[in-house]
Amino acid sequence: MENLITLVNNIQRACTALGDHGEESALPTLWDSLPAIAVVGGQSSGKSSVLESVVGKDFLPRGAGIVTRRPLVLQLHRIDDGKEYAEFMHLPKKRFTDFTAVRQEISDETDRETGRSKQISSVPIHLSIFSPNVVNLTLIDLPGLTKVAIEGQSETIVQDIESMVRSFIEKPNCIILAISPANQDLATSDAIKIAREVDPKGDRTFGVLTKIDLMDKGTNAVDILEGKSYKLQFPWVGVVNRSQADINKSVDMIAARRREREYFQSSPEYSHLAHRMGSEHLGKMLSKHLETVIKSRIPGLQSLINKTIIELEGELTKLGKPIAADAGGKLYTTMEICRAFDQNFKEHLDGVRAGGEKIYGVFDNQLPAALKRLQFDKHLSIENVRKLITEADGYQPHLIAPEQGYRRLIESCLVTIRGPAEAAVDGVHAILKGIVQKAIAETTELKQYPTLRVEVGNAAFESLERMREESKRATLQLVDMECGYLTVEFFRKLPQDVEKGGNPTHSLFDRYNDSYLRRVDKGER
Repeated sequence: MENLITLVNNIQRACTALGDHGEESALPTLWDSLPAIAVVGGQSSGKSSVLESVVGKDFLPRGAGIVTRRPLVLQLHRIDDGKEYAEFMHLPKKRFTDFTAVRQEISDETDRETGRSKQISSVPIHLSIFSPNVVNLTLIDLPGLTKVAIEGQSETIVQDIESMVRSFIEKPNCIILAISPANQDLATSDAIKIAREVDPKGDRTFGVLTKIDLMDKGTNAVDILEGKSYKLQFPWVGVVNRSQADINKSVDMIAARRREREYFQSSPEYSHLAHRMGSEHLGKMLSKHLETVIKSRIPGLQSLINKTIIELEGELTKLGKPIAADAGGKLYTTMEICRAFDQNFKEHLDGVRAGGEKIYGVFDNQLPAALKRLQFDKHLSIENVRKLITEADGYQPHLIAPEQGYRRLIESCLVTIRGPAEAAVDGVHAILKGIVQKAIAETTELKQYPTLRVEVGNAAFESLERMREESKRATLQLVDMECGYLTVEFFRKLPQDVEKGGNPTHSLFDRYNDSYLRRVDKGER
């Protein structure tokens, strides 16, 4: 069972190292699901003294005002033998055997995070103490609740501390250790008040009553300790801490614990409760309860860890492979990503993926349909044929065939093809742009590098734009070539009067009559 607390301690340390402090994050948080004991109390409630009594060492900073300004995750590890020592997670290679130095390091590490402005921070300090005189236990020491801000603190410090404390203890896996002084009215206890708000049934609240020995004569705390004044699910524990005079005299903790036991055993009011009073009993009780809670939470923790692993692995998959540090490695990675994009683009064109068939559709459907819509009948009307032939003959009519007229007639028809030819190029260009966008979206490697993704897209679109202009020029040149060269075979196929059994020679006036022009028009068609 003791290994369960050690396991949770290791998970807590891992969470802190990875920046998981239980705060809202885009990534899953494990910290909130880990069972923990949060120590809550007002200033001067004896909270620090209780912790030091449980540990058996003087190690916490003391002073006026708010001394604890960051959560302190205190992990106690019981060892069989050897010298007591402490380790901070932020100083993993350093062991502290002098606990005065531990106190100073807590103050220094707090200042590193918050500065010397007396502000607070939710980033925890992790402290592990290894000793044969402790039980396996994890406690989170939170800043003491206060009612007024002192000089040097912000006006919102009271609300800030309460919000921080509440963020810890409102979690269902948090066990609340509420510290209240016996020499004050329990109804005014800051710890009990906030614990009641987040845990109204008291199912996860442990009450600790301090300063019992400082109560006014004639009064006692029996009703509270017996649960008559304020009942909790777990019995109240009373403790007697060292006085300030004892602290100043550096009274040994072992001696202080012995005096505490003697106080409860010899006191007429508390002797019947002595078996469950004192800081030593408190530590053992909390350790046992924490073990029980951890055991009950293990299936849920396992499920959450497995789910978190799957989510993080999915996130890593989206991010892709690690980025190379050197220039050569970066260039190689860039080339590999571009090759992957090129392969996806090629597969769309080759038919492995959809998209390439649309290019065929441009030439099989769009271009023929556009050519059929051209008004060739207008160009080949008798009036237009007569006009072009007579204009081509000029002052000297043709002899056998109106070659120049034929040329002008053909050119006027072919020129109209330029529009559909250019539209076909634009249609192919639009399809290729769509394929580029699909190929980019399907190249998973580009998702890791948004800037490279934009640059690859821009480069592809610029290339397509340049190729479109080049293709238009080439296409129009083909049309012009058809206009500029008519073979001899073309004229041999033209209808001749001889083939009709007529006379190949005509008078000047017959060459422009309707019958002759119809034969020319028929040849053009």
